[in-house]
Amino acid sequence: MIRKPAAGDACELVWFKSSYSSGTDGNSCVEIAIAPRTVHIRDSKQNTTGPRLTFAPTAWANFLPHAKD
Repeated sequence: MIRKPAAGDACELVWFKSSYSSGTDGNSCVEIAIAPRTVHIRDSKQNTTGPRLTFAPTAWANFLPHAKD
């Protein structure tokens, strides 16, 4: 699911950069925020205005073993 953040919505989440994010320019980062019923992912370059992906925790947990591929 991709969704645009609503006003006031993004500041309620605590975002952190993924340990898998890297890049020579320092801007290739994925940020993640974990809420009780959802995991949110966004591009750090568009952190307040860009879209973000939202997953159920079980879907995110199923994805993680494949993230290194």
